[in-house]
Amino acid sequence: MSWRPWPRGLRARLLIAFVTVTVLGAAAAAWASAGAASNALVVSTEDRITENIAGQIAAIAPTLTFPPDQADLDRLRLAVGADTMVRHEDLASMAGSGPDLITGELRNAVRTGNRIVTQRVDADDRPWLLVGMPVMTTSPDGTRTASGIEVYTARDLSDVEQEIHALAGSAAGTAAVVLLPATLLALLAARSVLRPVRTLRDTARRLASGDLDARSAPRGTDELAELTATVNEMAEAVQTSMARMQRMQDDARRFAADVSHELRTPLSTLTAVVEVLATTADGMEDDARESAQLAITETHRLVRLVEDLMAVSRFDAGTAVLHPEEVDLAVVVRDCLRARDWLDRIDVQIPTGIRLRLDRRRLDVIVANLAGNALRHGADPVRLRAWAGADQVWIEVVDSGAGLPEQVLPQVFDRFYKADAARTRTPGSGLGLAIALENARLHGGDLTAGNADGGGARFLLRLPRLEEEL
Repeated sequence: MSWRPWPRGLRARLLIAFVTVTVLGAAAAAWASAGAASNALVVSTEDRITENIAGQIAAIAPTLTFPPDQADLDRLRLAVGADTMVRHEDLASMAGSGPDLITGELRNAVRTGNRIVTQRVDADDRPWLLVGMPVMTTSPDGTRTASGIEVYTARDLSDVEQEIHALAGSAAGTAAVVLLPATLLALLAARSVLRPVRTLRDTARRLASGDLDARSAPRGTDELAELTATVNEMAEAVQTSMARMQRMQDDARRFAADVSHELRTPLSTLTAVVEVLATTADGMEDDARESAQLAITETHRLVRLVEDLMAVSRFDAGTAVLHPEEVDLAVVVRDCLRARDWLDRIDVQIPTGIRLRLDRRRLDVIVANLAGNALRHGADPVRLRAWAGADQVWIEVVDSGAGLPEQVLPQVFDRFYKADAARTRTPGSGLGLAIALENARLHGGDLTAGNADGGGARFLLRLPRLEEEL
């Protein structure tokens, strides 16, 4: 079994698509919300820290002397807190690990900008917020100038990072919680969508199986309702066409049966006449004898056609019945060939002792038709052989001609079909093989056509051997 990367069922595909879209939407919304909340948390923390440090510096700045000494720098560092460095020219006061994190970029920004500058860095697997600001002095006229004192401090943001991770985890949990209701909603949506599809599928199957009365009631006004209405219209059109075709076929069969039945009586009279004519034809003039022979031949041909039409009519009407009797297959076949003077022209190979129950008259019709076709349309030698199994008997007729063209095989048992359309005056009626097939099926067997391995047409008759199958 080959692995399929994508399920083929419409329900599975709808379910996966719906759940995927829902979960992705929920995850995107949760991720965006968590990102916005995290950014707001960081910004507010930075603002709070910066304002706190600025307030501490502003509180102690008026007590400093300018230029400051080392004691002033130490007091200012202590006021700001741990991890702080205070510098003024060559003097510096520092404590903790914060001064080691101060970057040159931050110091340049503070010195050149004379403003509060912040920078986030990672050190020792922890996030830090670096804050640098100059200490400003205010002149009597209100002008603020940098005093030359620079304060740098570092604040650990691990608590903020933990809060951000908690927000992300909450967002992921929210997306996971959405999965179950999304699946349930997808199942409900798939069920509502697929219910009319299943109904339409069942209707199509009933139509395909021959139930032309099958219909689906369209519900709503959506595309599925339009499709259902279209299928109903198609089924109605097919049913109407089939009914019309059936009526035409019934009429044609009834016409053929009626015509053949009506022709039977005058043909009987005509047959009697031509038989009398045949007995006197030898004493006629040449032209009269030739005309008489033509009339006799055409009359016999017409009689055979009518008989074949009546046989086909009985098959169509379902009135053809079997009269089975126990027979010896070799005897029946040889009697058939002997009656038509074909026994010397056909190589017959039938083991003795093959006995079975069948309709002797109908087997005679089948064998006569197959052997006659082989002699008439094939080439010598013609071989007929039979063999028996435990519950089946096979009869094979093979000629040595060119065989049946591939395009002829599907139609060889069709009524009135002739492989050579120009050969319209052949002795056959075009119904022989169709009648042979019907007789085989009436026995519960079958008749198939093909070509032998060495060339030549090959017909194989299969008949059941068990009595209960008759």
